[in-house]
Amino acid sequence: MARKRVEAESATATGTTTSMVRGKDGSAFGRCEECKKHVPVALISMHSCSLDARIKMNLEAQVVEKPAEVKKKTERKKATSTEPKAKKAKKEKKGNNPNKPKRPPTAFFIFMDEFRKAFKEANPDSKDVKKVAKEAGEKWKCMTDEEKKPYVSKAAELKAEYDKALEANNAEIEDDQDEGGSEKEGAEQEVQEVLDEE
Repeated sequence: MARKRVEAESATATGTTTSMVRGKDGSAFGRCEECKKHVPVALISMHSCSLDARIKMNLEAQVVEKPAEVKKKTERKKATSTEPKAKKAKKEKKGNNPNKPKRPPTAFFIFMDEFRKAFKEANPDSKDVKKVAKEAGEKWKCMTDEEKKPYVSKAAELKAEYDKALEANNAEIEDDQDEGGSEKEGAEQEVQEVLDEE
């Protein structure tokens, strides 16, 4: 890209003449007579040294006029009411049920179990888990739907068994809650009475 050459003497937009100075790369700079700064010729029409001087003076004036103010910490007003605060009701967490059935593996993980066994037989000295997982993933991606079908069908069977076991487990939990529900309601009523007395 060729640069536009600027004449050595030119008049600025403010009407003052400037002498041109060239940089090492050939760019032209003009010297502003008001502020005595070198300004690129392309930007000289936007240069306003009086504006710069005013801004600089305003900043200096603000620094002089503005003494260091110490910010006081705002104090929060404490509640003056003598009534006790009502306690928020806590959400009941669902307890971990040790009898809950374990989720079934997906088709890929069923495939991984078989692949690991075959890989260990082929490479008994290899203990690199990362390598086994990487090769199994690549083989799974390369398999067609027909090759994946036995793993998918086995995963579907295990999922159906899991759903049945989960329903049975949920039914047992509901039965246990129904039996223990009256005790829980009595305890809640006692807590409410204590809170009302306070």
